Amino acid sequence: MRNLLFVFDLAGFYRLVSVRSMNWKRWIATCFGLGWLPVAPGSWGSLPPAILFGLLMYAAAPAAATAVMAVMLVVGCVACVLYAPASIAAKGDDDPGEVVMDEFAAQALTFLIIPPLATRAFCGWESILLAGIGFLAFRAVDIVKPWPIRKLERLPAGWGILADDLAAGVCSAILVLVAMKLLVRV
Repeated sequence: MRNLLFVFDLAGFYRLVSVRSMNWKRWIATCFGLGWLPVAPGSWGSLPPAILFGLLMYAAAPAAATAVMAVMLVVGCVACVLYAPASIAAKGDDDPGEVVMDEFAAQALTFLIIPPLATRAFCGWESILLAGIGFLAFRAVDIVKPWPIRKLERLPAGWGILADDLAAGVCSAILVLVAMKLLVRV
C-alpha cells in the first residue's frame, strides 16, 4: 500500500495507481490531479487560491493572505513552466486542458494585486464576496481571453500556457477593484 496513490482518472473516478508508474511532472502540472477532473478543470485549478484568500481575508489576516498568494503565484509559475511540457508531450497539444497550474498561479496573482490597491480593509462577508467576484472575474477573462491576452498563447511550451493566464489575472484584478468600488464602496 505504500507505493499506491489515489488519483482521478479521465472519467472522474478515483483509482489507485502505482507511484512508480505515475508521471509526477504531469501530476504537478495538473495541480495534483485537479486538471484531470472531467468538468471545468480550469475552474478547479483556480479554486484553491480563491478559497484560501477568502478564508484568510475573512479571518482579518490581509498580510497573511498577501504572503500566501505570493507563494502560490511563484509555486504555480515555476510548476507550470517546468512541468507543463510533460503534459504537452503526452497530449500532443500546445495547451492541454489538464494543465491547470497556470490558472492556479494567475488566480493567486489576481488576489495578490487586490489588497494593496484597495483603499480600505475588507472584513466578514465582504471578504467572501471579494473572493467570489475575483474567482468569477478571472474565470470569465480566462475563458474569453480578450485581445491582446490571446496573443500570449504563442509563447513556447509552458511560457505560452502561463503568460495568457497571468495577463488574465491582472485584468480580472482590475475588474474586481472596479466592482468592489461600485458594490461595496471601497
